Amino acid sequence: MKTLILVRHAKSDWSADGLPDFDRPLNERGKRDAPVMAARLAEKIKHPDAIVASPAKRAAKTAKLFAQQFGISKDAILYKDELYLPPPAVFYSVIEKLDDQFLQVLIFSHNNGITDFANELTDARIDNIPTCGIFAVQADIDSWKDFRTAEKTFLFVDYPKAK
Repeated sequence: MKTLILVRHAKSDWSADGLPDFDRPLNERGKRDAPVMAARLAEKIKHPDAIVASPAKRAAKTAKLFAQQFGISKDAILYKDELYLPPPAVFYSVIEKLDDQFLQVLIFSHNNGITDFANELTDARIDNIPTCGIFAVQADIDSWKDFRTAEKTFLFVDYPKAK
């Protein structure tokens, strides 16, 4: 059994004119929401085996704040360039290459791709994974290479404004 937890990066800062999208940092709300959501996730899951993230500044910082909650070194985060603004097919490609020893993986990425991908996984539908939102599924597989075609079960969705 493998568990995949998708996390959209926390709220980013749009105030710096001319700053490339890739380099946008978290805003104050994002810096507050990420540790809160990481703590809420820690109430639902065991320690993740891996954290995989887009290297974009806002996604990387969100991943680091989640890693801190779980006592994982920020140096252990696996950054994948292809997770920056990816279409759903890219998520499958990244997942299929994960080490089979990983049972529970967190992936940090961006919209619209992360929502589109989440909606392909099960019958559970979400119009939009909000910033710092979490969408979790479980697949009855031994190898991540089988994730794409595996039967998946929706586990939960959570986001900062859900109470």
